[in-house]
Amino acid sequence: MKRLLALIFLSSLSISAPSFAAEPPNIILMMGDDHGWEETGYNGHPHVKTPVLDDMAATCFRFENFYAAHPSCSPTRASFMTGRHPNRMGTFNPGFSIRPEEITIARILAKAGYHCGHFGKWHLGPVKSSSPTSPGAMGFHEWVSHDNFFELNPSLSRNGGPPEVIHGEGSAVIINEAIKFIDRACKDKKPFFTVVWFGSPHEPYSGLPEDLGLYDDLPAKYKDKKVRLTSNETGGPTTRPLGEVLRERYAEITAMDRAIGTLRKHLATSGLRENTLLFYCGDNGTSADGSLVLPHRGVKGQVYEGGVLVPGLIEWPARIPQPRSTKFRATTSDLLSTLCALTGQALPDRPIDGTDLLPVLDGKMTERPKPLWFWQFDATHLSKAEPYIDPQLQQGTTPLAKKAGGKATRDFSNYRHTTITDADYLGPRAIIDGHYKLVVHEQKKGGAVKQELFDLATDPAEKTSVFEQQPDIAKKLQAELHDWQQSVLHSLTGADYRK
Repeated sequence: MKRLLALIFLSSLSISAPSFAAEPPNIILMMGDDHGWEETGYNGHPHVKTPVLDDMAATCFRFENFYAAHPSCSPTRASFMTGRHPNRMGTFNPGFSIRPEEITIARILAKAGYHCGHFGKWHLGPVKSSSPTSPGAMGFHEWVSHDNFFELNPSLSRNGGPPEVIHGEGSAVIINEAIKFIDRACKDKKPFFTVVWFGSPHEPYSGLPEDLGLYDDLPAKYKDKKVRLTSNETGGPTTRPLGEVLRERYAEITAMDRAIGTLRKHLATSGLRENTLLFYCGDNGTSADGSLVLPHRGVKGQVYEGGVLVPGLIEWPARIPQPRSTKFRATTSDLLSTLCALTGQALPDRPIDGTDLLPVLDGKMTERPKPLWFWQFDATHLSKAEPYIDPQLQQGTTPLAKKAGGKATRDFSNYRHTTITDADYLGPRAIIDGHYKLVVHEQKKGGAVKQELFDLATDPAEKTSVFEQQPDIAKKLQAELHDWQQSVLHSLTGADYRK
């Protein structure tokens, strides 16, 4: 009788078990390019229209405080892929590649049986097949990708081949390629890991007539201020009225939002929505040329909140059946730890800066167990260092509108760094522990160090430093930040790869 009751009890457990426990979830990670926290309808923007993201925010899981790990694109992408701060692998600034020895989410999930695909902006090295840091070299089975960003009618490399122009609006193009990949994976009965990195809304801006028409009132509203950005016609710098620029920028955001809606509809009609984890974030704060509403201090390229706070949303009905939001401070570095925990894979045996977010999704964790760190490494002293990768292998192939040094393509850099000096500790940096944030940077005049301490619980806009009023907290954060920098610089020497 006891055995019968036990069998009945176990049977009831198996019946009530959530679907994500029965089979591995499909995973889609999306990221916008220069899409800051405030540029969504759900965060109160006065102009930009994002009905799809607004619906996700209202019906799914919303991070009120989601951070890019760095205030610029390539470094954040490195953190996204590895769970590590980009300075550990020498991805200091845009155009610095990842290192081939890094262990990415794709490498991990491929071993777990996932079919892995990348679509859109890569910017962690060239996407050509000979590159040791292409999406394929870093674990993806398929990719339709660009070395950098792209606009209308993007020129993309398919699985490392020569660039080919695919006609259409850029966000729609890569979503369509991602959907084809998803359908192939389903036909082969494999769980899929799909990374979609949009080229929008990075400047120079462009848009479809129907999207531009939504913002026809902006040129007259913001005609007096001028901003500097890239000309689509020449590929060089130009100065234009802010209202015209915003009209085009917001048209790109709306088009990207619509493309995300296309993907969501496909998941629903294909019966995949229930057990697919769909994630969206930005790669850094709003760029200065498109900055209008400033609820937070700073813009892209700065370690203040406006440079690193981005939208953060997760849709996964099987595990998150009801809409929820959290003030938990999460970051792009958390993705690898979270997906390792989700799929039962071990973390790489090296320093990991992120943390597992599954307890946050389940409502079991509200305070971050480790600090958040931000650091713009001062790479000005590295120009004569030994290249980490053969420069020929670092040459890009996919053209873009914005020229650099007269070229429409982008090359990448990474350097060997075997000896650590005092200069390696420099550059704007910050640490958030609890609700206190320490910001440190060297001022240009005289090289003096400026330090600010903010209580983000009462001053999220970072208007007033309490450094003088809270010396004990400031001292604690200074020590934590310096210790972490030591760990990062140890990784930078390549020590993590010699284990």
